[in-house]
Amino acid sequence: MPDYRPPLDGIRVLDLGRHQAGPRCAQVLARMGAEVIKIERIGGEETRYHGPWVRGQSAYWASHNTGKKSLSMDLRTAAGKEVLTELVKVSDVFLQNFRPGTIEAMGFGYDVLQELNPRIIMVNASAYGQFGPYSEKIGYGPVGECISGVTMTIGEEGWPPVQARVSLIDRTTALHAAIGVLSALRERDWSGMGQTIDVCLADSGYSYTEIPVSAYAGAGVEPKRGEGGGAPPSGIYQCKDGHVLITAGDQHQWHRVCNALGRPEWLEDPRFTSRPERSKNRAVVDQAVNEILAEMTPAEAVEHFTYHDVTIAPVNTIPMAAQDPHPWERGIIVEVPDFRAGTMPVNGDYWHMSRTPAIIGSLPAVGEHNEEVLSDILGYSEDRIAKLRDSRVISESDHYDEVPG
Repeated sequence: MPDYRPPLDGIRVLDLGRHQAGPRCAQVLARMGAEVIKIERIGGEETRYHGPWVRGQSAYWASHNTGKKSLSMDLRTAAGKEVLTELVKVSDVFLQNFRPGTIEAMGFGYDVLQELNPRIIMVNASAYGQFGPYSEKIGYGPVGECISGVTMTIGEEGWPPVQARVSLIDRTTALHAAIGVLSALRERDWSGMGQTIDVCLADSGYSYTEIPVSAYAGAGVEPKRGEGGGAPPSGIYQCKDGHVLITAGDQHQWHRVCNALGRPEWLEDPRFTSRPERSKNRAVVDQAVNEILAEMTPAEAVEHFTYHDVTIAPVNTIPMAAQDPHPWERGIIVEVPDFRAGTMPVNGDYWHMSRTPAIIGSLPAVGEHNEEVLSDILGYSEDRIAKLRDSRVISESDHYDEVPG
């Protein structure tokens, strides 16, 4: 343990989540010092076996599950349900992202949890929510992109729908859930009562398109793809051997843009004196930007426009992003010990609190903490734990299916 008290010290989370949104929420809470018990099936949650791989370890799994304790258990058995029941009584948060109705069928709906522990906070993460027109449907992150219109905002007019190909929706849903947990814990301080939290992938998608959806719902304004970037220069521009992002349409940057482009006369040109006028004459501004960038590499362009205090950034490939010093110096990617890979690069501290930095932790093996959870938290005897193991209610702590080397 660190030599300070983490913000969520003393909070116990039962993580029954799978894939991304649920487990990522629990990982955020673990970063803040909560004790997170990952309750996974015998053999481990399925995403332990999802690529890409780092020396036999799943980078997918690692992105959502560092800093947790693993309890590998068969919840289809009466003995497994009994263990979970006893854990509910001594925990603060119960997190699940099964299809709506599944957790109730398992015997752990909120009415049951509340009876066992009135202070329990239940997080329900799903594709379309616990209520609503599509609540019974299943889904993964891309459903949030599609139902909300995100896929029709990426690219240019006439393009087919474009997926983001990164986990925008799952990450956002996880953050919504974590914010909800923190708020519910705070409210519990004065009410003494838990409550449920209902977050979903579809809602997260709409959080990205809320401005154009609001404009259309309120005034019938239908946006066109490729628009909405603001006054020029704004967007991705091509250099000699790569691309850069320039986003400098605000009025306070315009004089800097003119200096960077060598066009000081544009400061008095009525075509460019306001954002609306510059938007009408976007082609003229973009042509000037393209002309100067055609002679520059991305690094040279960044240096030139940064000198003039114009907002610019390189458009990195994934290898370039991985080699950039930013995530390493900021500690948002860190190396941690790993039982399979030796070490593993994982996400780190996104908050940088001055007194209580995030706790990263390592990845647990399947069932690594079976004995610790059952004996230290529930007070089970060695004989009782052995019987659970012999009857395959819990797994052997070192059990792990074959994965790529």
